[in-house]
Amino acid sequence: MPFASVYPHYIAKVERKGKSKEDVNRIIIWLTGYTEKELINIIENKISFETFFHEAPQLNPNVHLIKGLICGHRVEEIEDPLMQKIRYLDKLIDELAKGKAMEKILRK
Repeated sequence: MPFASVYPHYIAKVERKGKSKEDVNRIIIWLTGYTEKELINIIENKISFETFFHEAPQLNPNVHLIKGLICGHRVEEIEDPLMQKIRYLDKLIDELAKGKAMEKILRK
């Protein structure tokens, strides 16, 4: 599945709660290490989720601090590495949509 097919849903979800595309991008960049320019390229070229995470410059070293439920599953207990990374991102977007402070979302 292309990352670009889910990205607009992330944006729509947070915009309904008064947050912005820039906030979503900040979270994605924090999680993956991509630059804004690289993120735009990924979206334009319809890169798959698998490639998106496989080629990520550096998964944030604080990713282990992302905990909790997403879609009824604890993100820290998901065994499939790709699915866990996807759910980490889902969890961060959920936290943004729920109004959590960006400093807490980014585990500072």
